[in-house]
Amino acid sequence: MLRSRGVSALIAAVVLSCAGTSCVPAWAQGAAPAGGNAGWFVPKTAQPAPAASAPRGPARTAPVPMPAAPADGDETQSQTPPVLPLPPVPPSPDIPRGVAPPVPVIGVISVPDVMRLSTAAQQAERVLGSRRDELARDAQKEQAGWRDEQQKLQAQAKNMASDQIQQRERHLQERVISAQRDFRNRNRIVQEAAQVSLGQIERELVQIIRQVASSRGMNLVLHREQVALSQDGLDITQQVADQLNKVLPTVFIPAANVDPEVLAKSGTMPTTADVERQQQEAPAPVVAPAAVAPAAAHH
Repeated sequence: MLRSRGVSALIAAVVLSCAGTSCVPAWAQGAAPAGGNAGWFVPKTAQPAPAASAPRGPARTAPVPMPAAPADGDETQSQTPPVLPLPPVPPSPDIPRGVAPPVPVIGVISVPDVMRLSTAAQQAERVLGSRRDELARDAQKEQAGWRDEQQKLQAQAKNMASDQIQQRERHLQERVISAQRDFRNRNRIVQEAAQVSLGQIERELVQIIRQVASSRGMNLVLHREQVALSQDGLDITQQVADQLNKVLPTVFIPAANVDPEVLAKSGTMPTTADVERQQQEAPAPVVAPAAVAPAAAHH
């Protein structure tokens, strides 16, 4: 049996992930610590201070301090915890002999390779990758505008009144906050669009893996990356990828200016139920009547 949860986790780790900082603006990233240690701190070895030379004289006996009375917490920790009695464990009755599990017929699959061969995954990566790059360019352009505005304000500050400087600074701060909010919202839209496209591939992939495994008599499919050794005859990666491209060559991706959450709440998001309803409502093809052969001419 194949667990769809394992497939979902592995698909999400290899498809449509934001590479580097392409989808996160620079203002949302933490600044690296200065210096070459990148956050590592190695303290110097503490050296004992040289003892000051004291005049020699008769040795004095230091007073012996009295032992302090242990606090309540120390006294409790020093004591061995008592062994508390437990109620008797009820005996477990014998379980009747059941049906033995089937003999495992094992297959292997590489989900990352399937996603690399999938035309639908390639389409989603191409479209969404372009949107991430556009978002990164807009964020860099906006940051350059912030720096220019700040430099202008610093150059003009000596000729401006204090209230004018505060007003300009407040406008710049409001602009930065508004842009940050807009970039976060755009990044969320891109991520949710990736989830929409990924969910379609994921659902179809789980179904196809079951079908391919059943067609070959397999009842256990493992991830190839988790298997130390397997033969080529056990690998169903290529067969699954071919079937996936045949059944799902493309996926629905929300438009760049459409919020997937708003689209889902509006009820206009295409779903599997919509496709099935369209197939049921489609008129049956009209079959043309067979041509009647002309009667044979009488001689």
